[in-house]
Amino acid sequence: MTKIDIIDLLYERMGLPKREAREVVDAVFDTIKNTLIAGEQVKIAGFGTFNIRKKGSRKGRNPRTKEEVEIKPRKVLVFKASSELKKTHRESS
Repeated sequence: MTKIDIIDLLYERMGLPKREAREVVDAVFDTIKNTLIAGEQVKIAGFGTFNIRKKGSRKGRNPRTKEEVEIKPRKVLVFKASSELKKTHRESS
């Protein structure tokens, strides 16, 4: 599913004009993005939690040359599904 699909669903289900639906979707995603950039978690009840986690440096290996390289510390986005979402997924499988 893409952002455009979400906009189309808002248009079909809620009757919002596509322009308004796009503004709503953009506002939601911008809010989530800016909250994560600020270092805060985003928790959506019944869906899950988004967090930014710091990963330390570690040794890795270049698969082509087999040479050892240091992988620098970085931040990664982590999503943890809520128990409700996990339950729904198990029931639909």
